[in-house]
Amino acid sequence: MTVVKAEKVVKDYGLGGTTVHALRGVSLEFREGEFSAIAGPSGSGKSTFLHLAGCLDNLTGGKMIINGEDTGELSRKELALLRRYKIGFIFQAYNLIPVLSVMENVSFPLTLMGLEKKEIRNRSEKVIDDVGLQGMENRRPKEMSGGQQQRVAIARALVKKPALILADEPTANLDSATGQEILDLMLALNQSEKTTFIFSTHDEMVINCARRVVRIRDGQIESDEVKA
Repeated sequence: MTVVKAEKVVKDYGLGGTTVHALRGVSLEFREGEFSAIAGPSGSGKSTFLHLAGCLDNLTGGKMIINGEDTGELSRKELALLRRYKIGFIFQAYNLIPVLSVMENVSFPLTLMGLEKKEIRNRSEKVIDDVGLQGMENRRPKEMSGGQQQRVAIARALVKKPALILADEPTANLDSATGQEILDLMLALNQSEKTTFIFSTHDEMVINCARRVVRIRDGQIESDEVKA
């Protein structure tokens, strides 16, 4: 099953009276269960692609189809629902809610989905255990290390059981040992849950771990390699 299909995607930005061509006709497809990295230098367009795939920004041209839905044909409300139910996000800055506990941060997406309290509790407890944070349910983000906070962010993304997880530079704020632990965790969850992971990165550790590496430069695909 195809989870992400980009057809000649174009994204332009206005910047100080000039136009920045962030993506120039990019066509890519990602299937269920892939563990892929979009790699490239700063300004190459890799994060822009993730934002478009995550319905966080609008296309200038082309099509972006997520889980069979053409995002260009959806209303703002429909895009919000697609993000809520089908897409999980992991950011380099974690983006946790500081006043909430681990349990509250992880369960928050399920609350927005309107699930019953018992199911919210059961699913949240399971995914917290899955990411190795059992016993830390009542801690606040400020009481945790960067690696632990990233595990909370992963749990929050996974708890919805999304078709797609988008990770934007998820190891950038971590030391190499913690970054490798986080990558190993995400790879294990990818294999057990068959969730599609797409990373935006310039970290060689992430690139080496990915089973497919798409290299992008100046808004265009430079290479697309599936590892044996």
